[in-house]
Parts: sequence; C-alpha cells; structure tokens
Amino acid sequence: MQTIIQSGWSGIRFGKPEVGASAERRRVTRASDIIAFSDMTGDRNPLHYDGILSAGTVFGRLIVQGGVTSGLLNALVAEDLPGPGSVFLGVEWRFLRAVGIGEEIVARAEVLSVRDDKPICTLSTTVANASGDICLSGTATTYTVPLD
Repeated sequence: MQTIIQSGWSGIRFGKPEVGASAERRRVTRASDIIAFSDMTGDRNPLHYDGILSAGTVFGRLIVQGGVTSGLLNALVAEDLPGPGSVFLGVEWRFLRAVGIGEEIVARAEVLSVRDDKPICTLSTTVANASGDICLSGTATTYTVPLD
C-alpha cells in the first residue's frame, strides 16, 4: 500500500507560491478614499480633512489615512499573491512617507518563505509612490484557506 502525503497547500486556488514570486497593484488615491475610510473607522483626523491646517504641517497637504495606503496590500494578498482565500496572520509595517490625495501608489509583495505543511507564507511588502519613494515597508505573514 502506498502512502500519499498531501501538501498543506492542497486545494489552494492558485497553488503553492514559489519563493521569489511577486505581484503588484496600483491605485491613484482620491478624496473619496478618505471619506470611505472615515465612515468605516471613525478616523476623522484633521490631517485628512482640514486643508488649511494640514498645509501648515510637516506634510504640507492633506494626506490619506495609513489604512488607505496599507489597504492596497490587503487587495494584493487576497486577489493576487498568495491569492483568493488569503488573510493576514501578522504584519510588521513602518510608514515612512505620507501619501497625499491624487498620488499613484504601487503596492508590491514578494514571497520570502513558504511552509510545506501549512498554507503559510512570509512576504516582503512595500508601498511606493510614483517617484519610487517607499511610503510603507515591512513584512507580512499570510494564511490561505482552501476555497475549492
């Protein structure tokens, strides 16, 4: 009798990712992002709403909430890499540069490690602006639920 050993990645829609695999998503931020995020969370910090006040700060303009910036990584993980069924188990992010309204941001994830026994990955994650300046940097650990 032959024993079949199944990978912890059995049934995962996009399969087991390879170390080094990467994905990107782009978005231009909008004032409506600030409103939607505030409606969800209650975050109505004047840095996001008061143009005169925020112009006099170190940021020099209205900025979107950090959750808007990091939210692009949520979509990337859930839709692209590792893909459908994926959720964050943990993140360690540093917010290095504020993002203003009307800025294009690019979220990127690269697979650093993959467990064989469970559908768990560690990813290097960044969000950069159109000039290539890093706005958010860090790592994330994901778990992918089999959906099929």
